[in-house]
Amino acid sequence: MIFFVGAGPGAPDLITVRGQRLLQTADLILYAGSLVNPELLSYAKKTCTIFNSASMTLEEVVAAMLHAEREGKQTVRLHTGDPSIYGAIREQMDALDRYGISYEVVPGVSSFCGAAAALRAEYTLPGVSQTVILTRMAGRTPVPETEEIAGLAAHQATMVIFLSTGMLPALTQRLLAGGYSPDTPAALVYKATWEDEKTVRCTVQRLAQAAQEHAITKTALVLIGHFLGNDYERSCLYHPAFSHEFRDASEGKV
Repeated sequence: MIFFVGAGPGAPDLITVRGQRLLQTADLILYAGSLVNPELLSYAKKTCTIFNSASMTLEEVVAAMLHAEREGKQTVRLHTGDPSIYGAIREQMDALDRYGISYEVVPGVSSFCGAAAALRAEYTLPGVSQTVILTRMAGRTPVPETEEIAGLAAHQATMVIFLSTGMLPALTQRLLAGGYSPDTPAALVYKATWEDEKTVRCTVQRLAQAAQEHAITKTALVLIGHFLGNDYERSCLYHPAFSHEFRDASEGKV
């Protein structure tokens, strides 16, 4: 059996209980070495074979899975964060489908969740934003034309931008072109939940400067939006004048 497991954002104890148990019983672990915290490998049993997939091709990864499967071994494919976000798991699952091999996906805590925790922020503030856009800048790998940064920025929603720290001047330009004002709150979160985590609050206009001042060149998320500000509306969910299935509205003052 093959399990695609989300390793979480970085801290070893932020992997799910299910993910940890699978690491403890795996015969083969293929982990994304450039992003997954190596401390997670301490959960592996002594007889487990461990491959760092950072230098491997898709074909080599699949071949390792097939070899383990033929020997009746359990494989864990360990991806950073949650495998469904920039995890490139679809192509791996399609390859396994062609060979008739069973697999399961175990979700994990994404780094964008870890980044919000690091900033003590809520992405979906009433009266500010009820939409979170997860995206990245076009680089060596393109993005669909309809998902260009300026077009997404036009929604003025909360944005979490992956894989773009090395392109901050261009990113800032596209955010401004999309309608964000230069003083829109922004933040950089480097290695969310890792021991060397770093958070920097700034504005859209100062993103590149802030990154330079704090020596952030990669492995960081860019967060954009007024959810990072101080103004928002109270949630109706716990408002005494708001009734729902589990509570009747009261007439008392807030």
